[in-house]
Amino acid sequence: MTNKPLLIGYVGTKDLARMEEDDIRALTGINIAFGTVHDDAVVWKGEDTRDALARIREINPEITIILSVGGWSAGGFSEAAATEEGRKTFAETSAEIVRDYGLDGLDIDWEYPMMSSAGIASSPEDKYTFTLLLEACREELDKLPAPRRLLTIAAGSGKYWCQNTEMEKVTPLLDYVQIMTYDMSNGYGYITGHHTNLYQPKQAQRESSAELSVQDFIDHGVPAEKIVIGGAFYSHWFQGVEDDGDGYYAESKVAGTHGPDYDQIMNDYIGKNGYKRYWDDTAKAPWIYNGENFITYDDEESLTHKIEFVKERGLLGIMYWEYGCAIDHSLTKVMREVIDKS
Repeated sequence: MTNKPLLIGYVGTKDLARMEEDDIRALTGINIAFGTVHDDAVVWKGEDTRDALARIREINPEITIILSVGGWSAGGFSEAAATEEGRKTFAETSAEIVRDYGLDGLDIDWEYPMMSSAGIASSPEDKYTFTLLLEACREELDKLPAPRRLLTIAAGSGKYWCQNTEMEKVTPLLDYVQIMTYDMSNGYGYITGHHTNLYQPKQAQRESSAELSVQDFIDHGVPAEKIVIGGAFYSHWFQGVEDDGDGYYAESKVAGTHGPDYDQIMNDYIGKNGYKRYWDDTAKAPWIYNGENFITYDDEESLTHKIEFVKERGLLGIMYWEYGCAIDHSLTKVMREVIDKS
């Protein structure tokens, strides 16, 4: 792999204006989070972002800025994709936003086809209409004046994603596939464990790792050079974990849930209130534990291993969710330094 891996950050619409200059220079691309779907049309409240977008491009003229549509609990995809008219509306309104704001493309974050996660609608036909929706988006983006616009997706890390989509048909339409290698095994269960581990832990309820996810996508027709893996700037935590050891693979009284972000972990947890950091050298993943609460997350060490994995496997790059979680303790600059090392 001769080119350096891409470094892409999901950045909330309101956070665009407060991005640090060094972070802007470090990034290859920004996925703006989020546009949403209403009555088949894509809508984005970006009216107040024009100055911020201009500043970002002035600081880093080479950066790509694309609009991500969707996110957790964001519905409307299954309904829009179900009909030709709905797909046309979705694609045309998306392309219009890209054109009007001078964006570089579109990222589809449908969570998830054929699954009614977080109460969104789904259908068995999603497997096929997902492909048709992307075809419509590619067609509309290609109608825009040069330069050519990007079309990407954010994909779930579990085996369900490739089972519920036609990746062999979808991949030629896409510039790259961003695998959300976080919120993985143990993230919401009652047994502690990693939620964004690179490799399979020795102890785990089921097989789940970034490495296994990448291989699954490759097995379903996605070439390595189109794959981007994910890092997490936030944590999952388990409360009520009574263990006289390090808390790993122990039972919790409360199911795992979204925990503190990286800035909070650094400011308020590590080295305070009994929290101690531990490292799983097999999974290449850290956690902290204080005898009661177990927190799984990514940090400088684990992200370094992920970037090295990207380089070794010839993947396209790494992205993260999300910028606002690590501004005080910038992980973006750390990741750039690792990428730039020969």
